[in-house]
Amino acid sequence: MGSIALDRAVLAGGAVPGAVKPLAARRGELAEPVVLEMLSDAEVMLRVASGDDPAFDYLVEKYRRPMISFMYRMTHNQAVAEELAQEVFLRVYRSRQSYEASAKFTTWLYRIATNLAVNYARDTKHERPENTVNIDEPDMETGMTVDVPDTGLNAEQTILRRERLASIRKQVEALPERQRMAVLMHKYQNMDYKQIAAVLKLSESATKSLLFRAYETLRGTLKQFI
Repeated sequence: MGSIALDRAVLAGGAVPGAVKPLAARRGELAEPVVLEMLSDAEVMLRVASGDDPAFDYLVEKYRRPMISFMYRMTHNQAVAEELAQEVFLRVYRSRQSYEASAKFTTWLYRIATNLAVNYARDTKHERPENTVNIDEPDMETGMTVDVPDTGLNAEQTILRRERLASIRKQVEALPERQRMAVLMHKYQNMDYKQIAAVLKLSESATKSLLFRAYETLRGTLKQFI
């Protein structure tokens, strides 16, 4: 997060770091987390748009881990996931003055992230190596990792779980683009139909249908693990 805070003023348009005094400081107040937590994300983002940089730091801290998780699901590369997550927040900061609170902040955030992830996937389609399973990646259904201490799994069970994770990931990645995005947001980011619909610019009923088809496909291709 520190690098984002350090670079944001320059990357936002060539400003010198420290040249824009936070709104809270101009008012002789501190944008403390306890104050920001009382506001909606949209209200916090409006403070960012007004020059309150501590409010931006608050949003980064709040959504950094979910954003890295989302990007990791797309790239399966920790370094790339962190880099893309940082790019998301830089784009948020650059677009701060054009932000409108007509939609939920998370909808706006994940729309930026989704566009960035899709572009990355298309640009590196022929560069990515054959898929390998990460033993620390959470199970799609249980949310547990393969290598959880004291689970009582023997070597054979551990291997079977790794194979299951690898198959799940392979089949999720094989889904059509919008279905894959919807599954990632629904299953891993705990986003509801309405939020996903807003990100993908679909109706709520179309989103439900999209997810239904995706899960039906996964149930068919993963029936040996169910």
